[in-house]
Amino acid sequence: MEQTHSTAEKLAHLDDILRSMERVLVAFSGGVDSTFLLARAKEVLGDQVIAVTAASETFPTREFNEAIALAQEMGVKYMKTEVSELANENFVKNEPDRCFHCKDGLYQHLNELAQKEGYPFILDGANRDDVGDYRPGMKAARSQGVRSPLLEAGLTKQEIRDLSKEMNLRTWNKPSFACLSSRIPYGKRITQEAIDQLDLAEDFLLKLGFYQVRVRHHEKLARIEVMPNELQKVIDYHETIHKRFKEIGFQYVTLDLQGYRTGSMNEVLAAGSKEQNA
Repeated sequence: MEQTHSTAEKLAHLDDILRSMERVLVAFSGGVDSTFLLARAKEVLGDQVIAVTAASETFPTREFNEAIALAQEMGVKYMKTEVSELANENFVKNEPDRCFHCKDGLYQHLNELAQKEGYPFILDGANRDDVGDYRPGMKAARSQGVRSPLLEAGLTKQEIRDLSKEMNLRTWNKPSFACLSSRIPYGKRITQEAIDQLDLAEDFLLKLGFYQVRVRHHEKLARIEVMPNELQKVIDYHETIHKRFKEIGFQYVTLDLQGYRTGSMNEVLAAGSKEQNA
Protein backbone atom coordinates (compact mmCIF):
# COMPACT_ATOMS: atom_id res chain seq x y z
CA MET A 1 0.00 0.00 0.00
CA GLU A 2 1.38 3.39 -1.01
CA GLN A 3 2.30 5.59 1.91
CA THR A 4 0.68 9.01 1.92
CA HIS A 5 2.50 12.17 2.95
CA SER A 6 1.27 15.59 3.93
CA THR A 7 1.98 18.62 1.80
CA ALA A 8 4.38 19.87 4.46
CA GLU A 9 6.31 16.59 4.33
CA LYS A 10 6.47 16.75 0.54
CA LEU A 11 7.72 20.33 0.69
CA ALA A 12 10.45 19.34 3.16
CA HIS A 13 11.42 16.49 0.84
CA LEU A 14 11.57 18.91 -2.10
CA ASP A 15 13.90 21.18 -0.13
CA ASP A 16 16.14 18.21 0.68
CA ILE A 17 16.28 17.23 -3.00
CA LEU A 18 17.22 20.76 -4.04
CA ARG A 19 19.78 21.10 -1.25
CA SER A 20 21.49 17.89 -2.34
CA MET A 21 22.01 19.29 -5.86
CA GLU A 22 23.76 22.46 -4.68
CA ARG A 23 23.72 24.23 -8.07
CA VAL A 24 20.90 24.01 -10.62
CA LEU A 25 19.58 25.30 -13.94
CA VAL A 26 15.78 25.55 -14.11
CA ALA A 27 14.01 25.21 -17.46
CA PHE A 28 11.69 28.14 -16.87
CA SER A 29 8.46 28.72 -18.80
CA GLY A 30 6.79 31.06 -16.34
CA GLY A 31 3.98 28.60 -15.66
CA VAL A 32 2.63 27.58 -12.26
CA ASP A 33 5.01 24.66 -11.77
CA SER A 34 8.30 26.07 -13.03
CA THR A 35 7.69 29.35 -11.19
CA PHE A 36 7.11 27.56 -7.91
CA LEU A 37 10.16 25.35 -8.50
CA LEU A 38 12.34 28.36 -9.32
CA ALA A 39 11.15 30.28 -6.27
CA ARG A 40 11.77 27.31 -4.00
CA ALA A 41 15.19 26.64 -5.52
CA LYS A 42 16.17 30.27 -4.94
CA GLU A 43 15.02 30.04 -1.33
CA VAL A 44 17.02 26.87 -0.72
CA LEU A 45 20.10 27.49 -2.90
CA GLY A 46 20.31 31.27 -3.13
CA ASP A 47 22.43 32.49 -6.02
CA GLN A 48 23.36 28.95 -7.10
CA VAL A 49 20.26 28.93 -9.32
CA ILE A 50 19.77 30.18 -12.88
CA ALA A 51 16.53 30.29 -14.87
CA VAL A 52 16.69 29.70 -18.62
CA THR A 53 13.77 30.59 -20.87
CA ALA A 54 13.83 29.53 -24.51
CA ALA A 55 12.06 31.48 -27.22
CA SER A 56 10.62 29.36 -30.03
CA GLU A 57 8.02 29.42 -32.79
CA THR A 58 5.42 27.61 -30.65
CA PHE A 59 5.92 29.61 -27.44
CA PRO A 60 3.88 32.85 -27.62
CA THR A 61 5.79 36.08 -27.17
CA ARG A 62 3.39 37.08 -24.36
CA GLU A 63 4.39 33.93 -22.42
CA PHE A 64 8.09 34.47 -23.07
CA ASN A 65 7.94 38.08 -21.86
CA GLU A 66 5.94 37.03 -18.82
CA ALA A 67 8.56 34.45 -17.87
CA ILE A 68 11.35 37.02 -18.08
CA ALA A 69 9.31 39.48 -15.99
CA LEU A 70 8.72 36.82 -13.33
CA ALA A 71 12.41 35.93 -13.15
CA GLN A 72 13.26 39.60 -12.71
CA GLU A 73 10.63 40.00 -9.98
CA MET A 74 12.05 37.03 -8.08
CA GLY A 75 15.55 38.42 -8.33
CA VAL A 76 17.06 35.27 -9.78
CA LYS A 77 19.76 34.99 -12.38
CA TYR A 78 18.22 34.27 -15.76
CA MET A 79 19.24 33.66 -19.33
CA LYS A 80 17.30 33.99 -22.58
CA THR A 81 17.97 31.56 -25.39
CA GLU A 82 16.36 30.34 -28.61
CA VAL A 83 15.43 27.01 -30.14
CA SER A 84 13.65 26.19 -33.42
CA GLU A 85 11.19 23.32 -33.38
CA LEU A 86 10.18 23.94 -37.00
CA ALA A 87 13.71 23.09 -38.11
CA ASN A 88 13.18 19.54 -36.84
CA GLU A 89 11.32 17.36 -39.37
CA ASN A 90 10.46 14.80 -36.68
CA PHE A 91 8.60 17.57 -34.88
CA VAL A 92 7.00 19.13 -37.95
CA LYS A 93 5.44 15.88 -39.22
CA ASN A 94 3.48 15.83 -35.96
CA GLU A 95 3.25 12.18 -35.05
CA PRO A 96 2.18 11.15 -31.52
CA ASP A 97 5.79 11.33 -30.32
CA ARG A 98 6.04 15.00 -31.43
CA CYS A 99 6.57 16.24 -27.89
CA PHE A 100 9.52 13.89 -27.43
CA HIS A 101 11.37 15.47 -30.35
CA CYS A 102 10.55 18.99 -29.15
CA LYS A 103 11.73 18.39 -25.60
CA ASP A 104 14.69 16.28 -26.66
CA GLY A 105 16.00 19.17 -28.76
CA LEU A 106 15.35 21.68 -25.98
CA TYR A 107 17.08 19.61 -23.31
CA GLN A 108 20.07 18.92 -25.55
CA HIS A 109 20.41 22.68 -25.92
CA LEU A 110 20.04 23.24 -22.17
CA ASN A 111 22.61 20.55 -21.45
CA GLU A 112 25.11 22.43 -23.58
CA LEU A 113 24.32 25.68 -21.71
CA ALA A 114 24.50 23.97 -18.33
CA GLN A 115 27.91 22.49 -19.07
CA LYS A 116 29.20 25.81 -20.35
CA GLU A 117 27.91 27.74 -17.33
CA GLY A 118 28.86 25.11 -14.75
CA TYR A 119 25.45 23.84 -13.60
CA PRO A 120 25.48 20.08 -12.96
CA PHE A 121 21.68 19.68 -12.82
CA ILE A 122 18.84 20.71 -15.15
CA LEU A 123 15.38 20.80 -13.59
CA ASP A 124 11.90 20.85 -15.10
CA GLY A 125 8.51 21.49 -13.51
CA ALA A 126 6.83 18.10 -14.03
CA ASN A 127 4.64 17.15 -11.06
CA ARG A 128 2.79 14.11 -9.75
CA ASP A 129 -0.30 14.75 -11.89
CA ASP A 130 1.76 14.69 -15.09
CA VAL A 131 2.12 10.90 -14.97
CA GLY A 132 -1.55 10.40 -15.88
CA ASP A 133 -1.75 11.64 -19.48
CA TYR A 134 0.31 10.71 -22.55
CA ARG A 135 3.47 12.77 -22.13
CA PRO A 136 6.39 11.67 -24.32
CA GLY A 137 8.17 14.87 -23.28
CA MET A 138 8.83 13.26 -19.91
CA LYS A 139 10.61 10.42 -21.69
CA ALA A 140 12.84 13.02 -23.38
CA ALA A 141 13.61 14.59 -20.01
CA ARG A 142 14.71 11.27 -18.56
CA SER A 143 16.84 10.43 -21.61
CA GLN A 144 18.63 13.79 -21.29
CA GLY A 145 19.19 13.43 -17.54
CA VAL A 146 16.76 16.20 -16.57
CA ARG A 147 15.44 15.99 -13.00
CA SER A 148 11.84 16.68 -11.92
CA PRO A 149 12.03 17.56 -8.20
CA LEU A 150 8.31 18.35 -7.86
CA LEU A 151 7.48 14.89 -9.18
CA GLU A 152 10.18 13.27 -7.05
CA ALA A 153 8.70 14.93 -3.97
CA GLY A 154 5.20 13.73 -4.93
CA LEU A 155 3.65 17.20 -5.18
CA THR A 156 0.37 17.50 -7.09
CA LYS A 157 -0.75 20.45 -9.18
CA GLN A 158 -3.22 21.59 -6.53
CA GLU A 159 -0.59 21.40 -3.80
CA ILE A 160 1.76 23.47 -5.96
CA ARG A 161 -0.97 26.08 -6.47
CA ASP A 162 -1.72 26.17 -2.74
CA LEU A 163 1.95 26.49 -1.81
CA SER A 164 2.44 29.17 -4.49
CA LYS A 165 -0.39 31.16 -2.95
CA GLU A 166 1.22 30.87 0.48
CA MET A 167 4.47 32.15 -1.04
CA ASN A 168 2.63 35.09 -2.66
CA LEU A 169 3.54 33.96 -6.17
CA ARG A 170 1.13 35.61 -8.58
CA THR A 171 1.15 32.51 -10.77
CA TRP A 172 -0.74 30.47 -8.14
CA ASN A 173 -3.97 30.68 -10.16
CA LYS A 174 -2.45 31.07 -13.63
CA PRO A 175 -4.20 28.96 -16.30
CA SER A 176 -2.41 25.88 -17.58
CA PHE A 177 -0.53 26.31 -20.84
CA ALA A 178 1.00 23.98 -23.41
CA CYS A 179 2.87 24.87 -26.57
CA LEU A 180 0.73 25.86 -29.53
CA SER A 181 1.63 22.76 -31.53
CA SER A 182 -0.53 20.71 -29.14
CA ARG A 183 -3.61 22.31 -30.77
CA ILE A 184 -2.95 20.62 -34.13
CA PRO A 185 -4.23 17.04 -34.71
CA TYR A 186 -1.60 14.32 -34.98
CA GLY A 187 -0.64 13.63 -38.59
CA LYS A 188 -1.20 17.23 -39.76
CA ARG A 189 2.09 18.98 -40.47
CA ILE A 190 2.90 21.87 -38.16
CA THR A 191 3.38 25.09 -40.10
CA GLN A 192 4.26 28.63 -39.09
CA GLU A 193 0.93 29.75 -40.59
CA ALA A 194 -1.08 27.43 -38.33
CA ILE A 195 0.94 28.42 -35.26
CA ASP A 196 0.41 32.12 -36.01
CA GLN A 197 -3.35 31.58 -36.44
CA LEU A 198 -3.56 29.79 -33.10
CA ASP A 199 -1.53 32.46 -31.35
CA LEU A 200 -3.74 35.26 -32.69
CA ALA A 201 -6.96 33.38 -31.92
CA GLU A 202 -6.08 32.47 -28.34
CA ASP A 203 -4.68 35.92 -27.65
CA PHE A 204 -7.97 37.42 -28.84
CA LEU A 205 -10.02 35.20 -26.52
CA LEU A 206 -7.77 35.96 -23.56
CA LYS A 207 -8.18 39.68 -24.19
CA LEU A 208 -11.95 39.18 -24.14
CA GLY A 209 -11.49 37.99 -20.56
CA PHE A 210 -11.69 34.22 -20.86
CA TYR A 211 -9.70 32.45 -18.13
CA GLN A 212 -8.62 29.16 -19.73
CA VAL A 213 -8.74 28.74 -23.51
CA ARG A 214 -7.66 26.36 -26.22
CA VAL A 215 -8.25 26.81 -29.92
CA ARG A 216 -7.88 23.47 -31.70
CA HIS A 217 -6.79 23.75 -35.34
CA HIS A 218 -8.73 21.55 -37.76
CA GLU A 219 -7.55 23.18 -41.01
CA LYS A 220 -10.33 25.65 -41.92
CA LEU A 221 -12.24 24.92 -38.71
CA ALA A 222 -11.36 26.33 -35.27
CA ARG A 223 -12.69 24.39 -32.27
CA ILE A 224 -12.85 26.52 -29.13
CA GLU A 225 -12.46 25.01 -25.67
CA VAL A 226 -13.19 27.11 -22.59
CA MET A 227 -14.11 26.29 -18.99
CA PRO A 228 -17.71 24.99 -18.65
CA ASN A 229 -18.77 28.09 -16.72
CA GLU A 230 -17.66 30.26 -19.67
CA LEU A 231 -19.48 28.40 -22.45
CA GLN A 232 -22.33 30.91 -22.40
CA LYS A 233 -19.84 33.74 -22.67
CA VAL A 234 -18.66 32.36 -26.02
CA ILE A 235 -22.27 32.42 -27.23
CA ASP A 236 -22.63 35.98 -25.98
CA TYR A 237 -19.55 37.02 -27.97
CA HIS A 238 -20.20 34.73 -30.94
CA GLU A 239 -20.45 37.47 -33.57
CA THR A 240 -17.27 39.20 -32.40
CA ILE A 241 -15.37 35.92 -32.17
CA HIS A 242 -16.57 34.66 -35.54
CA LYS A 243 -15.62 37.91 -37.26
CA ARG A 244 -12.11 37.93 -35.79
CA PHE A 245 -11.48 34.23 -36.47
CA LYS A 246 -12.51 34.72 -40.11
CA GLU A 247 -9.98 37.56 -40.34
CA ILE A 248 -7.32 35.24 -38.91
CA GLY A 249 -8.06 32.69 -41.63
CA PHE A 250 -10.58 30.19 -40.27
CA GLN A 251 -13.65 29.47 -42.38
CA TYR A 252 -15.67 27.80 -39.64
CA VAL A 253 -15.71 28.37 -35.87
CA THR A 254 -17.21 25.87 -33.44
CA LEU A 255 -17.56 25.57 -29.66
CA ASP A 256 -16.65 22.28 -27.95
CA LEU A 257 -19.55 21.65 -25.56
CA GLN A 258 -17.43 19.36 -23.41
CA GLY A 259 -15.32 22.38 -22.51
CA TYR A 260 -11.62 22.70 -21.84
CA ARG A 261 -9.71 19.60 -20.84
CA THR A 262 -6.03 18.77 -20.94
CA GLY A 263 -4.87 16.40 -23.64
CA SER A 264 -8.05 16.50 -25.73
CA MET A 265 -5.97 15.86 -28.85
CA ASN A 266 -4.80 12.60 -27.21
CA GLU A 267 -8.37 11.25 -27.14
CA VAL A 268 -7.92 9.88 -30.67
CA LEU A 269 -4.99 7.71 -29.62
CA ALA A 270 -5.77 4.03 -29.16
CA ALA A 271 -5.35 3.00 -25.55
CA GLY A 272 -2.74 0.46 -26.51
CA SER A 273 -0.52 3.08 -28.15
CA LYS A 274 -0.09 5.19 -25.01
CA GLU A 275 3.38 4.91 -23.54
CA GLN A 276 4.15 4.79 -19.87
CA ASN A 277 5.46 8.15 -18.67
CA ALA A 278 8.16 6.59 -16.58
